[in-house]
Amino acid sequence: MEVTDVVMTMGLDKRRRSRTYIMYHGTTGTAALSIKKHGFQRSTDGMLGPGVYVSRSFQKARVFPANLPVGEQRAVLNLRVRVGKVKKIDRQGHPLQKTWHQHGYDTAWVPPNCGMVPIGMEEDCVWDPRRIKVLDIIYV
Repeated sequence: MEVTDVVMTMGLDKRRRSRTYIMYHGTTGTAALSIKKHGFQRSTDGMLGPGVYVSRSFQKARVFPANLPVGEQRAVLNLRVRVGKVKKIDRQGHPLQKTWHQHGYDTAWVPPNCGMVPIGMEEDCVWDPRRIKVLDIIYV
């Protein structure tokens, strides 16, 4: 391995750890204000286990929550997410579907149209809420 290969590898590894995406999280207006003020709390379970569920698709986020409480308004949080080390989970029953974090991953990613999300859109689960920064609340 040449010195330039080592430098390139180190640079790629650094970029891989610091990847940042704009993502979205759909919720109620009341919850959005609380999240903006206090930050996210990791859910206890879900399709990918515990974590904060987000998506790069605004269209997906805007339909949540599915059962909007009476008197509430839908809101989408516009987020900056540092994904860290990502594990692709592309099928139901994947061996790391709910245990990805125990294997050193920061985020689990379900790619679009893989059959795991009924509407065919991608979804991410971020283990550490501190990787997520709320940029804005969009009322829909």
